[in-house]
Amino acid sequence: MSRAFWVGVFIVGTLLILAGGVFLIGRTEFLFSSTYRLKAEFSNVVGLVRGAEVRIGGVRQGTVGDIVLPKRPGDKVIVAVDLKSGTQNIVKKDSTAAIKSEGLLGSKYVEVSFGSNDAEKLRDGDTIASELPLDISDLMETSSEVLDSAKNAMQNVESITAKIDQGEGTIGSLINDKRMYNQATAATAQAQAGAMAFDENMQALSHNFLLKGFFNRRGYENSADLTKYAVSRLPAGSTIKTFVYAGDRIFDKKNTAKLKNKKELNEAGKYLEAHSFGQAVVAGYSGMKGDSGKNKVLMQARTMVVREYLVQNFKLNDTHLVTIGMGESNESGDSGKIEIRVYPAGAIASPVQKKGAEKR
Repeated sequence: MSRAFWVGVFIVGTLLILAGGVFLIGRTEFLFSSTYRLKAEFSNVVGLVRGAEVRIGGVRQGTVGDIVLPKRPGDKVIVAVDLKSGTQNIVKKDSTAAIKSEGLLGSKYVEVSFGSNDAEKLRDGDTIASELPLDISDLMETSSEVLDSAKNAMQNVESITAKIDQGEGTIGSLINDKRMYNQATAATAQAQAGAMAFDENMQALSHNFLLKGFFNRRGYENSADLTKYAVSRLPAGSTIKTFVYAGDRIFDKKNTAKLKNKKELNEAGKYLEAHSFGQAVVAGYSGMKGDSGKNKVLMQARTMVVREYLVQNFKLNDTHLVTIGMGESNESGDSGKIEIRVYPAGAIASPVQKKGAEKR
């Protein structure tokens, strides 16, 4: 074969390679596709370059056509993107552009969000909103601040721990000084023993022949029975019915729990007998005069007496009939008052924790 033949083969091969390169570059740059241009403004393009990918829904649909610096310091950088014409049905006026990266250190690209169905379509040259790009340097700075704060907190904890180990402060003294610890333990034990002794004395007094009349005159015999059906607080929510009785209307005297006009309670008893309810609470309120401690005990006794009358004279679910001494109230008058609060199904209050009861 002649030399001219090989020269021709070389030239043809070179032209084919050149044509293939032009085709690949044109395909990458969408030179052979119908496109339209959109613009977005950013305060910082964080390493974005001309020719970078533009993605919609994570799919490559265009390229960055141009990046224009602002003419004045207060203006923003304009990024022009060229998108395939077929995307005009999903990119609308309310779409936004955001500069993102492939991982933390990867190349930058522009992500354009979908628009809403009712939004207006875009035309060539329109400007869409942008999102503030996340710069890795800002992220590192924030992480550094968090680490510094954590380090300072650890130093403070170490300082406090060191002071405790050295016996400084009340906690340090209790931990390191065995004498103070023993004194505190002994004081706690004495207080518990005193409380137990007081309760035992009260039980003994309530059954003592000479003092039995003192309790009986006030309408009850055993002080331990006062909180047998007591709850610690009223149930949550509103009542479905409330009965209110002045103390001097149903009790014999101001300082007793003996019922005088028992039939006054029949209205409440008939209601509880005829209706279903979640819980009914007999609540006792005292006046503002006298010793608050004695008033509270008296109110507990009155609620217990009212409950016993209702249970003995009416057919009702007595497990849902409880008591509570509410203490002093400005609206109760000198003789106090009794309220029977009826709550709907599901309303249950917590019982008073009895001494020696096992906590579950």
